[in-house]
Amino acid sequence: MKRTKSFPEITILIILYILVFILSFSIGRYPVNPVELIKILFSKIIPITPDWTPQAESVVFNIRLPRILASSLIGAALSLSGLIFQIIFRNPMVSPDVLGTSTGAGFGAALALLWALPSFSVPVFAFSMGILAVALVWMIASRVPSNQVLGLVLGGIMISSLFQSGTSFIKLVADPEEELPSITYFLMGSLAGAGMDEVHLIAPPIIISIIPVLLLSWRLNILSLPEEEAMSLGVNTKLIRGIAIASATLMTASTVAAAGVIGWVGLVIPHITRMIIGTDSRKAIPASIILGAAFLTAVDTISRSLTYSEIPIGILTSFIGAPFFLYLIIREGKKNES
Repeated sequence: MKRTKSFPEITILIILYILVFILSFSIGRYPVNPVELIKILFSKIIPITPDWTPQAESVVFNIRLPRILASSLIGAALSLSGLIFQIIFRNPMVSPDVLGTSTGAGFGAALALLWALPSFSVPVFAFSMGILAVALVWMIASRVPSNQVLGLVLGGIMISSLFQSGTSFIKLVADPEEELPSITYFLMGSLAGAGMDEVHLIAPPIIISIIPVLLLSWRLNILSLPEEEAMSLGVNTKLIRGIAIASATLMTASTVAAAGVIGWVGLVIPHITRMIIGTDSRKAIPASIILGAAFLTAVDTISRSLTYSEIPIGILTSFIGAPFFLYLIIREGKKNES
């Protein structure tokens, strides 16, 4: 296992996130300068005589802050989920989509939109179908006791295909004037209109999922070893793998429920994290959380500022992720040749 002096790097990542956090308030149609931002934020904690406009305070607390918190939570969750799956499958090419979580959750959201159910039902359906997808994959994998990892991958491919077909059928029968546009836009992934309700929706499951992963971080290192060797160390690999997969699934389903399908974050950020920090899960996990939060917050800032009409964040992450995935393939090919 590669040893790295990670604390300076993690400190740099924290500083990077703070800079992204401040700049996200400063960029947009109503910019808020850093000094004014700090005063407005601290005015809720300590008494400060207002020298800013009511509009600036409204922009900070009602528009920018909820959206930045949501993008930070979602970026951290997707990045950590991807890192977990890559550790479990010992493969840098996998992502949270590998167990069908994203496609299942997307199908659930599309179903709620098709039936024109109340708005609160969209995240409920998305979350429920995401969990159902993983439960089905897990049931399939249990039928392959000789190679559970292979069973999970093959089951994930099959279940993802089924849910993707279901989503395509929903698009086919949806009303092209009312239902289809909302379904299509949701599946692109977007934080437009994200408020504190979305933050309250995703924060508890994401935080609850992160805690056991942090506590088990040193045990996750053992999963990188061959199965027999890991079990010989007295570690219950099935239990650890189950907890890790359940945590990653809960995080992924929560993000889809709140913001739609945002791809590539779970593939790109964990790989960059390992390039910076190394492979030690005790250090890579917190670094992945910080870097994922900074990355998606930065991308969301670009998505709402680049054009007058906001670009769905899923489109931008694809533009970044696809070339990076090609780089990974070429890099792995050269490594295998050497």
